[in-house]
This record gives sequence, C-alpha cells and structure tokens, in this order.
Amino acid sequence: MQPYSTPFYFVILGLALIPIVIAQLLGKKLMWYQVLLTIAFLWLTFSGTVTIWALIGFGVFQTIIVKFYEWYRVKQNKNQSFVFYLIILLSILPLVIVKVHPLFNPGPGPGSILGFLGISYISFKTVAMIMEIRDGLIKAVPLKEFLYFLYFYPTISSGPIDRFRRFVKELKAPVVTEKYLDLLNKGVFRIFQGFLYKFIIGYLIDQYWLHGIAISATIHPSFLNVSSSMYAYGLYLFFDFAGYSLFAIGVSNLMGYDLPHNFNKPFLAKNIHDFWQRWHMTLSFWFRDFVFMRLVKTFMVKKWSKNMITISNVGYLANMLLMGFWHGLTWYYILYGFYHAMLMIGYDAWKRLKKRKNWKIPDNKWTSAISIFITFNLVFISFLIFSGIPNHIIMPVSYTHLTLPTKA
Repeated sequence: MQPYSTPFYFVILGLALIPIVIAQLLGKKLMWYQVLLTIAFLWLTFSGTVTIWALIGFGVFQTIIVKFYEWYRVKQNKNQSFVFYLIILLSILPLVIVKVHPLFNPGPGPGSILGFLGISYISFKTVAMIMEIRDGLIKAVPLKEFLYFLYFYPTISSGPIDRFRRFVKELKAPVVTEKYLDLLNKGVFRIFQGFLYKFIIGYLIDQYWLHGIAISATIHPSFLNVSSSMYAYGLYLFFDFAGYSLFAIGVSNLMGYDLPHNFNKPFLAKNIHDFWQRWHMTLSFWFRDFVFMRLVKTFMVKKWSKNMITISNVGYLANMLLMGFWHGLTWYYILYGFYHAMLMIGYDAWKRLKKRKNWKIPDNKWTSAISIFITFNLVFISFLIFSGIPNHIIMPVSYTHLTLPTKA
C-alpha cells in the first residue's frame, strides 16, 4: 500500500498512532511501540513483493558500510581519501544500479530487484552520515538509533530528508508535554492542510485541467496548449508533492518529531537562488552541503582554479546536473538540471553586472513583483521540461499511457 495514497491508509494510521499520542501527553515516548509500528507499516507498504527483501537487504548492506566506516574513522582514527571515496561509492552503488537499470531494460517491465520505494532518500541519509563521520561531526553510530533513523516510516518513501545528528538529538530528548501539545496541534493542522493540497486542489487541477491540456499539448502543440500545460503541471506538482510532505511532517509531529520542512512559499521567490531556498528544501540543502560546497572546497584546496567565478559556475553545473541525473537518465531530466544551472550562473552574472555598472535599482514592492513574476515563469519553464511533455510531443505516445512525474 502506497503511503498517504488512500483514506483507508489514514484510518489505519490514525488508529495506530493513538497509543503514541496518549503516551506523549503523559510524558512517555513509548519507543517499543514506535519500533513495532515502524515494522508494521513497512510490512504494510512493502509486503507481498520482492521489494521487502530489497528493503531488508539494503538496510543490512548500509549498516555494514556505515558501521565499518565508523570503526575505521573513529575507532582507528584513520582518514585515507581512498577508503572514504570507496565507502561513498559502495553506499550509492545500489541506487546507481536502480537508476541505470532502465537503460538496459527499457519498456514497462519490472525494475531492478534492488529497487524499492524510497531508495533514493535512504541513500541520501547514509551518504550524509558517512561524510559527517569523516568530518568528525558524528562521533558514534549506535545501531538501534541508526536503524530507526534509516527506516523511519513517515518519511521513507519520499522524504523529507533528515540529518542523523538532528534526528538522534530529538530521539534522545525527554518529552515535554507543553512542547508536544504544540507539535500535536501543528501535526493535525499539517495533515488537514495536506488533504487540502493533495486530495482536493491537486486532484482538481489534475482532473479538470492538467490531464486534458497535457493530451492536447502532445497532439496539437500550439503555444497556448503547451504554455497552459506548463502552468497546470507546475501547480499540480507543487500541490501534490507539498501535500505529501505535509502528511509526512504532520505524522512525525504526532509521534513527537519536528522534521525539517520541504516547501516555503516557493512561488514568491525573487530569484533562482531564493527559489531553491524554498523548493524541496531538504533535497536542495542536501545537494548544497554534500555536493556543491564540497566540490567548491576541493577546487580551492587543490588549486585547480584561482577564479572564484569559474569555480562557482562549475559547482553549479555539477550540482544541478547530478540532481537531473538523480531524477532519471532521460534527456529532459538532465536538461532540467542543466537549465537550472544556467539560471544560477546567469543570475550571478546579472549581480556582477549591476555592481560593475553601479546600477541603482530600487527595492520596492514593484521591483519585487517584477522579480517574482520573472522567477515564477523561468521556474515554470523548467517544470515544463521536467514534465516530459516536450518529449511526448517529439515522440508521441498513446495518450491513455501519458504519465507525468510527481516529484521534483
């Protein structure tokens, strides 16, 4: 059963969460029940398919890798780059195999036997942990805390992507009734907000706008049809994915955890950097911290270039292209990443030009509105690319099989 996909799922989940809510109100975490609930819902989500064994095998594999690197880095106090990169490679290897598999087995057949719902997000967790172990930020990886963090079921399918240190700090903190009451109120509100976003607004956009106009755009790709499908898809993407994220965060709140958020009014962004501070934030911050910043640091330490503009631009390209490849090995996902890298490079160039020419552009509600309008439309062009609609225009498919991605 897909998490947060049907009312029946919420009925089961709501009933299962009652003991945790009561325990939290009484100042208890009831960890044994949380673990039991995690196992039950993982079984509910993955049982009956080969993916349950992929999930278990992946967890065992990642546990061995992380615990070995903890022993090597912390207990043995060693820090060879070769070992670090080898461990990172091994950690992402299952994800790489799953992503590459469709290239060798095209068509609607089954995916890789290593694949399961959420493999990307769990992989991000372990890669971040390995990097922070190397940095000395993580001193110990207790097995029970690691497994609970890895398999935390409210977020396992599509995030938000949490950090081990933040999660464990909250896991070990005593229950404060007043704080939990606040979390409980926020959790209930976020779940109902998620229902509004995903099952009402998202559904209405999909059924009464997106589905029809996307088909029209592929059959008759006029400017009006394509632009309309672009806005329809962009809005559907936000409400569907933001709704899911609100469910995951809201359920976590009911369990006593205040997870990082994924969205913060992204369509009010004034520039492309501001947008990525608001859109799918846990993914954006993950790529910023563990790809972009580390690549820039490597360039500077190795002195591969003394030009900070060049270093920054290469970082943008590598970061966003990798994000595009992560979404899938298709030309439009890769173009989506490249397009966003060009937007970032272009915006930085614009800032340098303003400074060099000493242009005094006023900062008021009118210039803010223009900035938001420009950013909004540039971002929605990227959503059109990401949707695959241009691909369907170039290579038409039966419109009964037209499917669009729901997470970016």
